[in-house]
Amino acid sequence: MRLCRPALGVLLGLTLLAASGRTQTLPEKVTIDAHAPARPFPHFWEQTFGSGRAILTLRESYRNDLREVKKVTDFGYVRFHNILHDEVGVYDEDDRGNPVYNFSYVDQIYDGLLTNGVRPFVEISFMPKKLALRQDVHPFWYKQIVAPPKDYKKWDDLIRAFAEHLVDRYGLDEVAQWYFEVWNEPNIDFWTGDPKQATYFDLYDHTARALKAVSPRLRVGGPASSSAHWVDSFIQHAAAQNVPTDFISSHSYADDTVEDLFGTHEDIPMDLRVCLSIKKVHDQIAASARPGLPLMWTEWNVPSFGPLHARDTAYVGAALADDLRQCDGLVTMMSYWTFSDVFEENGPKREPFDGGFGLIDIGGIKKPSYSAFALLHKLGQERIAQDSSNVLVTRRPDGSLAIAAWNLVDPDQNGTGRSVQFEIRGVPPDSQVRVSRADSEHGNTLAAYKSMGSPRYPTQAQVRKLNRVAEKSSAQNLRLSKGSIKLELPVNGVLLLEVLKK
Repeated sequence: MRLCRPALGVLLGLTLLAASGRTQTLPEKVTIDAHAPARPFPHFWEQTFGSGRAILTLRESYRNDLREVKKVTDFGYVRFHNILHDEVGVYDEDDRGNPVYNFSYVDQIYDGLLTNGVRPFVEISFMPKKLALRQDVHPFWYKQIVAPPKDYKKWDDLIRAFAEHLVDRYGLDEVAQWYFEVWNEPNIDFWTGDPKQATYFDLYDHTARALKAVSPRLRVGGPASSSAHWVDSFIQHAAAQNVPTDFISSHSYADDTVEDLFGTHEDIPMDLRVCLSIKKVHDQIAASARPGLPLMWTEWNVPSFGPLHARDTAYVGAALADDLRQCDGLVTMMSYWTFSDVFEENGPKREPFDGGFGLIDIGGIKKPSYSAFALLHKLGQERIAQDSSNVLVTRRPDGSLAIAAWNLVDPDQNGTGRSVQFEIRGVPPDSQVRVSRADSEHGNTLAAYKSMGSPRYPTQAQVRKLNRVAEKSSAQNLRLSKGSIKLELPVNGVLLLEVLKK
């Protein structure tokens, strides 16, 4: 078929538009009333972060990363494994089998956190060698022991001594603001009690009662389970046995299977799995004998998409924003795993951008996820209802609006750009607005790393150059036109539109 010249021009224009990733459709219209009713929007996604294991906190690289993430999120708690591991030196026994305690490294670990304005979310794990029933060693690189204690009186005494020491050193008013979580993922290979659930419940009961014997103000919870398991039976047990429980904790990851999370064979996209699993547990708590317990999701992350290493890419920003929209109102805290790639579950990291969990990579390189968290930190403290599934509308105490919009496309799928027309009522029609972005062209240190040849061991000068990309402000100062502004969103882009008060 022959095309006339005008038709050929139109076809060529559409082809070029598609190739550019820009939208070919009319803009999505989003109408916002600045004075609409709102409800509280606590920043549940950035109050707590996970990290590797206790001894790593003594490294300057760990503390540097902690300070950098603190700057852009102001997070208040950090959770890590292994405070009782033998490398921390807490527990020993003399020749007669009498316990010997040493809290010198514990003090250095917690002093370092508190000096930097972060409190511990204490995960009580794993088992000291001389207190273990068996030498059941987990396959992680640091070889933690995951067996029950051989003697529960010695375990109880250890927990009481640990808590008493913390209260003596830091004061009850301080330690009462911490959280104590009993173990980590006992439903899988981090616990070798047999039968698993019943022996974990024994461990929990002893630990919770020992902590409360020091002070009823110490906060304790569990079951810290993998894939949203055990919560209903855990609450049932705690209520029946009158065991102290101040919060519920569990975990899920977006690339956990549907069968594991929900026990079904439904087709649930990975981008929905974390918040649906949180809702499952939220509803279990609401229907339980202890319906008022707060829910702490103490490990989670966006999907990795295997070899695509999506957690190192700009995809995290859009995926994170969408999780905030979905999970709001269902959970008290979500602890992103992890804030730093100073992390050794599989041994020392070998190179940057290898798909690690953290916001900051080896050598202190700030990933695109760092830029995304920094952007979304600017959201307000109240949420205004909005029908769009790609927009969050929030209001700050001064009355200014902070609006997040994103274009989420799974990394293994093709996508196109989106255009959004914001119509904002209740503000001067020519209000000043500020637009900030995190996307493939803003805060994308992965692209900058590739452009310098992907050095396996970046020099300090190269790291500084990469971090200038992460730290460079993308803010544009614009104005509404008759109360409206149209903005473009590339694939997996996220933007923050701030409507400023005069």
